[in-house]
Amino acid sequence: MKKILDLERKALNLRQETLKAFIEKKEAHLGGAFSMIEILLAVNEVALKKNDKFLLSKAHASFPFLIYLKSKGIKVSLKTHLELDPKKGIHCTAGSLGHGLPIAVGMAFAKKLKKNKDKIYILISDGECQEGTTWESLLIASKHKLDNLVLIIDYNKIQALTKLEDGLPLKNLAAKFKSFNWNTLNIKNGHSFTMILKALNKKKVKDKPTVIIANTIKGKGIKEFENDPIWHARKLNEKEIFVAKKRLKII
Repeated sequence: MKKILDLERKALNLRQETLKAFIEKKEAHLGGAFSMIEILLAVNEVALKKNDKFLLSKAHASFPFLIYLKSKGIKVSLKTHLELDPKKGIHCTAGSLGHGLPIAVGMAFAKKLKKNKDKIYILISDGECQEGTTWESLLIASKHKLDNLVLIIDYNKIQALTKLEDGLPLKNLAAKFKSFNWNTLNIKNGHSFTMILKALNKKKVKDKPTVIIANTIKGKGIKEFENDPIWHARKLNEKEIFVAKKRLKII
């Protein structure tokens, strides 16, 4: 219970610091950044072991990850997209969507060949599940029995300025992954540390890569912004800054 409360406190703090950075840098992409914060913290604070690696493929949600790295004393610059810097914990360049998973698969495959027991964790957006590179990577990971690979999907069901349902639907996502022979876990509430950690701690299936589909809310934490596609890439005006600060207990 103490661990969960500590993680919840850190999640609020990370949202606060991310909002402040958005305001200062006149940055957008609040929606997708806020939908993944609990996942980001659960993996990096609890699941990740010394030589494991975490990759963020969600190209537009770099701010909370970079702010998290800064909180650990790592000197990084806040940028809209990540640039490769393994010494600082940034293991892939994230700009165009659909690139992170192929890199993660390659890293996991290399470790498997070397009989290295370390794990690769990769967080992608649901929109990236529309990319051909994603499905090719799923086949490769399954073929090579990459049970050292854990894929987490931020399934907020919104991409760019539309909902998945109106753009390119991704229904029965779990069934799709199972058909690719992946160990498939589903989290009803991707903002519940209890549920996230339960999935991360669940015993992995031998010779199968694992996917965790986390149902999340875009813009989570600011009620007025939640589940609204406009917050994929909208900059805050003065009125919205006041609303956001109030919701996040900054004022």
